[in-house]
Amino acid sequence: MALLLVAGPVRAFDPFVVRDIRIEGIQRIEPGTVFGYLPVRAGERLTEQKAADAVRALFATGFFKDVRLEADGDVLVVIVEERPAIGSIGLAGNKEFADDVLLKGLRDIGLAQSRVYDRALIDRAEQEIKRQYLARGFYGVAVTTTVAPQERNRVAIAMSIDEGPKARIRSIRFIGNKAFSEDDLLDEIRLSTPTWYTWYTKNDQYAREKLAADLESLRSFYLNRGYLEFTITSTQVAIGAERDSIHITIAVDEGEQFRVGGVAFGGELLGREEDFRRLLQLREGDLFSGEKLQASTKAMADLLGELGYAFASVAVQPQLDRDKREARFDVLVDPGRRVYVRRINISGNSRTRDEVIRRELRQYEGGWFDGAKVALSRGRVDRLGYFESVLIDTEPVADAPDQVDLNVRLVERPTGNVLLGVGFSSSEKIVLSASISQNNFLGTGKALTASLNTSNLYQTYAISYTDPYFTINGVSRTFDIYSRTFNAAELDLGDYRTRASGIGLRFGVPYTEFDRVSFGLSYERNDVSLGDNPPSRFVELVDAYGKSADAVLGVLGWTRDRRDSALLPTEGTRQSARFEVTLPVTELRYWRATYEHQWYRPLTRTVTLALNGEFGVGRSFGGELYPVFKNFYAGGIGSVRGFETSSLGPRDTPDNVPIGGQTRLIGNAELLFPLPGTGGDRSIRAFVFLDAGNVYTREDRVELSELRLASGVGLTWFSPVGPLKFSYGIPLRKEPEDRAQRFQFQIGTGF
Repeated sequence: MALLLVAGPVRAFDPFVVRDIRIEGIQRIEPGTVFGYLPVRAGERLTEQKAADAVRALFATGFFKDVRLEADGDVLVVIVEERPAIGSIGLAGNKEFADDVLLKGLRDIGLAQSRVYDRALIDRAEQEIKRQYLARGFYGVAVTTTVAPQERNRVAIAMSIDEGPKARIRSIRFIGNKAFSEDDLLDEIRLSTPTWYTWYTKNDQYAREKLAADLESLRSFYLNRGYLEFTITSTQVAIGAERDSIHITIAVDEGEQFRVGGVAFGGELLGREEDFRRLLQLREGDLFSGEKLQASTKAMADLLGELGYAFASVAVQPQLDRDKREARFDVLVDPGRRVYVRRINISGNSRTRDEVIRRELRQYEGGWFDGAKVALSRGRVDRLGYFESVLIDTEPVADAPDQVDLNVRLVERPTGNVLLGVGFSSSEKIVLSASISQNNFLGTGKALTASLNTSNLYQTYAISYTDPYFTINGVSRTFDIYSRTFNAAELDLGDYRTRASGIGLRFGVPYTEFDRVSFGLSYERNDVSLGDNPPSRFVELVDAYGKSADAVLGVLGWTRDRRDSALLPTEGTRQSARFEVTLPVTELRYWRATYEHQWYRPLTRTVTLALNGEFGVGRSFGGELYPVFKNFYAGGIGSVRGFETSSLGPRDTPDNVPIGGQTRLIGNAELLFPLPGTGGDRSIRAFVFLDAGNVYTREDRVELSELRLASGVGLTWFSPVGPLKFSYGIPLRKEPEDRAQRFQFQIGTGF
């Protein structure tokens, strides 16, 4: 039958030796392409079987509508008719999707510019476009395709899309629910009828995946309240006649509510039954909770993982007594074989050296597998800030049941910036800046920053170099050299200017996996320049110390970082404390102490609550004058948004300009969530905030009633030029002399 299929394209001929091969009929396809697929070569003997195979091979390429073989003496003539190529694909009428999105979907099914045209692909292309629109709730979408011939055997494909109205969920009904009202069940699912906020959540748009997730949420809701036999008997999704509305009906069978009758352990317990029982969150007489049972079995499996049993399993078998409405549970523990880690494989680090990653790992090659150490290792690598994602998975070793490999999979992010240019700041106006910063210098994990920043308010020249592993035990060393000038007159903070120039050396010593202490020395020279009408506090300072004063500072610090990410934290805490004091070898005699506490907790899968508190205090020794240029300031995007930078707190008379204070108290609360339209991209997050704070003189008591309050909205963005933060704040509690500034922005993230 195969020979009959190709008998037409092959002229009858006697077998002969092919002296030459000639190709006829090609327009776009190169002769070499045809020769590459042709299974006949010059010098070979051509038989009818070989001719049939040749025709079949050329047809199989999909390039040709017709293929014929003829013999011209001892020359084989291959005559082909090419299929047309796609010259262009045009889209019209699409508003919901950009052209690039739809064209990518078409490309995935084989329809793209320059590819061979196949009429069968048009139907698939139309279905692909409809599929994308149906996923967005456009159930009345229609696609019309026109194919027009072009020169050089090409075609132009034009696809006209009539999107139609977007369908919304108009009703969600439950049938069979007795223990809980329809409103209670609606609160447990994400799909909903249109509300004032569904323009953002899109929860009024039906999708099969969303409904499946909601049905699982319903099951969990009932299981957590003791309904072990709860089932969903049916779901019906009806589309309205106008194809712009969706009606969902969910039928349920609640069953009876069960309490825990008892729990028995079986299997291979390794002598740790008491440990397992302590991890059990269900007690006899409690209402059954699927969530508590799942958390208990996970904790047991994690305990076995810490003991080296990487593939431990904890199964639960319920036994129901329907008369008593009790459920007894048999917990069967199967630890499997204890394994050790043969090899740790690292991938995805094209710039970062392996040693930078391996020194953060707490699970070692050749050691027993420990699930807690694996989790700790992942967290430490993530907190480096060099990677967008860090995953560690366990892979069994073939033919070695007592060994596993760990695969550390990384996705690197840019860790350096080179900036030259002119910018504009809400507080500093025109800014000329140049900086080179690399937090992962040459992939070594060392940080190097050289920066120049000049504006009407601040001028900064600084170089900093940090080696986080100055010793193999993780002791860090940092060199700093800097010069910072502050021109207060630019913000009407007073007719004066200060400059602090210094050099310092610091060391950091880790003493737990999350805690680090630091200490160091620095020399600093402070210069004060007074204008024609300076604040009286600065006049007193110059009278006491002169226009220049030196200080040798001893610095002691402590940091505890238990956040899940250094860049985009969603859970955990970070605490830091710093104490600096002048040594008794210079004129200035003072000390300063600060404490900061950040707290993150996920409220939902996408929403995070972030809290921050700061307290700072500074005092002089022996009743000497405290250097006013070491005062704390508040106001602005780094402290209390909605107020001008450094504008809160005590003011100097008679000019009524802010001079800062020796005590500062700041509190911030943020609710962070993905920016609408970004598809959950964590690098762009919107937030609403509430800020409180103020600064006080030494003589003032810290009165909470004097805290300034502001609230507003904002945006953080890890942009290609660096992290940016924008906020729009409205003061809620202010005094007449306070200066409001609603829109503010800065380079840098955090509170």
